[in-house]
Amino acid sequence: MKESKENEYVKRTQKDYSHSFKLQVVQEIERGEENPTSSQRKYGIQSRATAVRWSRKYGSFDWYNQTPSNMPKSAERKLMELEQRLLLLEKQKNHLEKQLEQSDKKSIIFDMMISLAEKEYNIDIRKNSSPEQSTSSKKNSKKA
Repeated sequence: MKESKENEYVKRTQKDYSHSFKLQVVQEIERGEENPTSSQRKYGIQSRATAVRWSRKYGSFDWYNQTPSNMPKSAERKLMELEQRLLLLEKQKNHLEKQLEQSDKKSIIFDMMISLAEKEYNIDIRKNSSPEQSTSSKKNSKKA
């Protein structure tokens, strides 16, 4: 009877997993000895997603580029990644240029609206600032 209980699947809870256990599972996955599904079965981990989450959190795999970070990249691979990066930066630049053009147009329109309102209502809306500082701010700067 004891033999059947030892071989029986035991569902674990999240509190059962120590930090060292998680690192051990991640190392086995990264070395290729196990995959998330087989490690789930082997160690009785609650789900495959748990092992994947540990790999993302504790592993050395670069999830952004989908390559192991400790693996040296070939010259062709580096060139391809740089070309992709260049395309992305060009898209971002074009997007920012469009935003700048829109904000410039808005600025011109707002300036025209203010000028029109000043003429229509005979009031000064723009703040008149002098190039010199006021006397109160001069006193404060001497104290500091």
